[in-house]
Amino acid sequence: MRKCRIAFLLIPVIFISCGGSNVAQIWTDHPEFALYGEYFNTVQDKYKITVRYYESPVEELGRSNISPDLIVASWLKNASTGIHFRSIDNVFGAKKLSRSIFYPRLLAVGRIENKQYLLPVSYNIPALIFSKERDHELSNPFTIDFEEIKILSKNFNTENRGSFTRMGFSPLWNDNFLFLASILSGVSFREANPLEWDSDALDYSIDFIHSWTYEINNNNQAEEDFTFKYFYEPPEKLIQSGRIFFSYKESRDLFTITEASMNNLDFRWILEQGNIPITEDMIFLGIPKRAKSTKAARAFIQWFFQTESQRLLLEYFRANRIRENVFGICDGFSALSAVTEQIFPRFYPELLGRMPPSEYFTPPNILPANWAEIKERVILPYLAEQARSGLTGENNLEKQISDWMRMHR
Repeated sequence: MRKCRIAFLLIPVIFISCGGSNVAQIWTDHPEFALYGEYFNTVQDKYKITVRYYESPVEELGRSNISPDLIVASWLKNASTGIHFRSIDNVFGAKKLSRSIFYPRLLAVGRIENKQYLLPVSYNIPALIFSKERDHELSNPFTIDFEEIKILSKNFNTENRGSFTRMGFSPLWNDNFLFLASILSGVSFREANPLEWDSDALDYSIDFIHSWTYEINNNNQAEEDFTFKYFYEPPEKLIQSGRIFFSYKESRDLFTITEASMNNLDFRWILEQGNIPITEDMIFLGIPKRAKSTKAARAFIQWFFQTESQRLLLEYFRANRIRENVFGICDGFSALSAVTEQIFPRFYPELLGRMPPSEYFTPPNILPANWAEIKERVILPYLAEQARSGLTGENNLEKQISDWMRMHR
């Protein structure tokens, strides 16, 4: 939805590229990059950036006779990365970028055989929101784990004549929470042909969620009855009215909640066994092998990955009231550690002293280029169905993925 609201901003900066070394074109699945290109064009006059939006820039690259000079998107790191992109080690060095400005574990994801092919742009992490009035009930000021969620939820639950009038939290309220539980259980979805995972961990995660439902909320029918009765309002309102304790949010959604609502809400990052998983749709930047305006592309890279440049972009977004639609840099935390840890709290005061150590961050596995579709069409429905039924069996998921792949060849 946020992307649709700012898509019109692409119009001013989509020019017809005249080729040559001074004009570089970006293909992206994040419309806010239109504003970044526009801003770059105003702060210097040697190079020009044009921007085009594609739902899947890499797919477009594979079927097009033309090539952009930069691609900024999710799902760039996979088996085809080395085919489509060139090494960009030459952006590092004296009077260039320093590798030390990036979160090391994020930068490492973009390397192949000790060569840097992709640069991390932004990332998101999972959180739970709740009423500020209940802050004192939580044991840690920064993070929360599954066991504490369960305890607080059970204590919060209220029943009247056999049905819940208050419910702390249900994992079944959000399919992405089910996916998070699977990742933190060690399922480890990763690119293969097209996908492989740890089947024992998958069974464990399904059993874990199913047991959670029966241990804390009686059964999934009670959860569904409560959801049907009360979830005609958004979770933020249900929290503020005291109907529910927690709601799951990823950071990009957390910090685009309206200011009026955030005044009454607090949050904790979800930490389990020392891990805070970075959502698998991390944004990366790369230069395609067929790029022609590489000088302009590298000039943009050198500008964009400066702390001061990103501070100015955040300032520009705030001045133009775009913060309500897009979080941070490219709808996430910046991959530049100084920006996230020192600059973000100036624009998002809720973050002051609230960023967990980056050692907790676990980058996602390498996933197939069509992972977003596989996840949406197969993985999430499978997890939701199995969590409700409590049935396990890895072959069922394998068959569903195989059937889906056969239909979408």
